[in-house]
Amino acid sequence: MRGQPKNISLPRRLIIDLMHASRGVPFVSLSRALNIRPLQEARAGARTPAGWAAVFVKAFALVARDEPVLRTVYAKWPWPTLYELPNSVASVAIARLENGEECVMPQRIAAPEAMTLVAIDTEIRRAKTAPVADIPMFRKVMRVTRLPLPLRRLFWAVGLNFGRQRGNWFGSFAVSSVAAYGGGELHPITPGPFIVSYGLVEPDQTIHVVIRWDHRVTDAAPIARVLTRLEQVLNTEIAAELRAAGAKPIRAVGT
Repeated sequence: MRGQPKNISLPRRLIIDLMHASRGVPFVSLSRALNIRPLQEARAGARTPAGWAAVFVKAFALVARDEPVLRTVYAKWPWPTLYELPNSVASVAIARLENGEECVMPQRIAAPEAMTLVAIDTEIRRAKTAPVADIPMFRKVMRVTRLPLPLRRLFWAVGLNFGRQRGNWFGSFAVSSVAAYGGGELHPITPGPFIVSYGLVEPDQTIHVVIRWDHRVTDAAPIARVLTRLEQVLNTEIAAELRAAGAKPIRAVGT
């Protein structure tokens, strides 16, 4: 069958490189429906509620603040080791439209546990709309993606295999979701070590959350506890921050 060849764009080349780097990572996943009624009530009453991506970025980082394993990466060089980062670094999958092509690019957010929800949300929203050249992380990955294949493989290998560089290039955890496009249980892959995905809020005030992790770093029991703690943080610290940010104005009803 005669078809039409197409050139591989830079954003698509980035995903190809990402998938190549993710090969061989022994991922395991755990999913659970979290009850988020208090969080939903706080979001419903907030003047300008942060988006769900920002909510999960900060919530996971707050859990990781007290759980060092969530800030631990597997590195191969100079020898295989587990490397604990001093703080979390999130990598958020940003859906964009570039030159008429739908694509996904990673936005890096360092130490989100120390940022406000508003600041995190602002970074994510800006990454969705600002020119690629205006986003430092986008510029960085595009510079590497333009290189010939051997040099790209070298840069990726350095970023992946030295513990100190993992935080700079790939972060300590990733957040990816298709909830904005109708939901579904997404099981994305990255070089790891942790990936958080979430679905739509259900009528019973639950939200389905999936955590995939590098089994070389930790096991299922700690992740089960992390999901329990994540539910608590969403309904306490995150909900409290939303309430403190200001309620929606009450509209007077005239007679």
